[in-house]
Amino acid sequence: MELRQLRYFVTVAEELNFGRAAERLRIAGPSLSQQIKALERDLKVVLFDRDRRSVTLTSAGAALLPGARALIAQADELRRQATGLAMSDPVRIGYVNWCPTDWAERAAGVAELRVDTWVMPSHAQATRVADGTLDLAICWVQNVDLQSMGLSARLIGVDHLYALDAGTGTGPVRAADTLVLVDDDAASWSSWNRYAEQFAAATGARVMRTDDGGVTGPTFFEHVRQLRRPVLNNPKGQDAALPTGLIRRAVIDPSPLWTWSLVWRRGDDRPAVRAVIDEFTRDVGDFGLDGPTVWLPDDDPHHPSHQRGH
Repeated sequence: MELRQLRYFVTVAEELNFGRAAERLRIAGPSLSQQIKALERDLKVVLFDRDRRSVTLTSAGAALLPGARALIAQADELRRQATGLAMSDPVRIGYVNWCPTDWAERAAGVAELRVDTWVMPSHAQATRVADGTLDLAICWVQNVDLQSMGLSARLIGVDHLYALDAGTGTGPVRAADTLVLVDDDAASWSSWNRYAEQFAAATGARVMRTDDGGVTGPTFFEHVRQLRRPVLNNPKGQDAALPTGLIRRAVIDPSPLWTWSLVWRRGDDRPAVRAVIDEFTRDVGDFGLDGPTVWLPDDDPHHPSHQRGH
């Protein structure tokens, strides 16, 4: 029995849904299911009754849940005492758009976390880490950024980009048949512009320049309506509610992926910072980045070709 398995058990018990629990824990669903089964084997009890429609705690699971929570709390307190992190300065972290939904829960056992409310573009957040304004940031970076700013990175999340369409098509659309918007305001859209231009160069997608900030938001929706062709969606609007008349279409041949990295200053070995890095990236998989039908920029730090080189 491992402490992480107890954390998994508690999370599934709170969600009563393996899919939501896996998303909250940022691990693959099959891995979560396997770990729960391993815990059940070790404890020699069944913790959950599960079928295709529902997940419920068994009487044994309900009886063990308070004890599991208590053990996790004790372990977290012991870790704080052992590392002296309780008295350390808060770890400052910023983000752009995507972030874990359980900031506090993840950090509770290792350090005091201060989430910066100043949401800025990826390149700006990476710069703030480099100059010491932040200790960590979740942002999109490339190897050239890490090298020039003296940063290190670990994969923490991935968005599967799709196309928005106001036309009659509803099925998947080939990458070469999409259009990507690039904004003249490089100060705000430096990262997106680089990604979009590299995507277009690699796939044959058409690039259209704009100067109205319309690469996301209401102005973007208007562009999609006027263009009447599939337009690659910016990750900043990944989960935005769509207005009437627009539909999401999967992009294939290849499917574009946008990676989110947790970045920190190279050589920053403060225990609290390292503990948060490890906690936030523990059990993070590869998100299928090595799949034959996906695309991400060649200079992405998580590109399979770079991972094979380590």
